[in-house]
Amino acid sequence: MSFNIDQVAKLARIRLKPEEKERLSKDLESILKYVEQLKQVDTRNVAETSHVLDLTNVFRKDEAKPSQVRDEVLKHAPEREGNFFKVPKVVER
Repeated sequence: MSFNIDQVAKLARIRLKPEEKERLSKDLESILKYVEQLKQVDTRNVAETSHVLDLTNVFRKDEAKPSQVRDEVLKHAPEREGNFFKVPKVVER
């Protein structure tokens, strides 16, 4: 298993100190080894599930309804652009 912790950090847009890189590299390697172990488990006779409990959907039917919430909320926005909040850029490329 080979991976580049610098590449992972770049994709996650985080800066790591050298000691963090070493620790996280070991953690990630351990996780990947565990995933490899899970791949070896025979699941051919195991039924697919989305939840361990037999649950049914108890939510109301999703129906589109007219709403004026947007206008009410935007009245309190420090800055807006059309029907949107205008906020400062927080992610750099």
